[in-house]
Amino acid sequence: MDRQTLRDALYPGCPIRNILSRFGDKWSLLVLCTLERESAMRFGALLEAIPDISQKMLTVTLRTLEEDGLVSRRIYAQIPPRVEYTLTDRAVSLLPHIHALIGWALEHMESIIDTRRASQQESRSRH
Repeated sequence: MDRQTLRDALYPGCPIRNILSRFGDKWSLLVLCTLERESAMRFGALLEAIPDISQKMLTVTLRTLEEDGLVSRRIYAQIPPRVEYTLTDRAVSLLPHIHALIGWALEHMESIIDTRRASQQESRSRH
C-alpha cells in the first residue's frame, strides 16, 4: 500500500487529503490550465507547452487527472496511434476556482517573496 492510499484510508472524509491533494501538486494545475487553451492536445504538444516537465511526470500527472475524471483521453485507431487529451466537464467547472487562485497568487506573489527573503535573512542572522 503506497502512502497516498494509506493517507486516503486514514482520513476518508477529508477533502484536502482525498481530492485537493490530487490536483494541487506542482504539475496538475499547469496541465489543466494548458489543456484549457486548446480543445484537445496530444501528449507531445503538452510536453512542448510545459517545457520543464519530464515525459514520465507528464504521464503520471495525466493518468492521475484521468483517474479523477478531470481529463479525458481519446485514442484514435491509426498508425501510428494518436492520443488526445481534453478537459472534462468536471475540470471545466474547476477552472474558475483555479483562476481565482492564480489571481490571488499574482496579487500577493511579490509580498510573499519579500516576506520569505526577510525570514531567510532573519534566520541567517540568528546563526
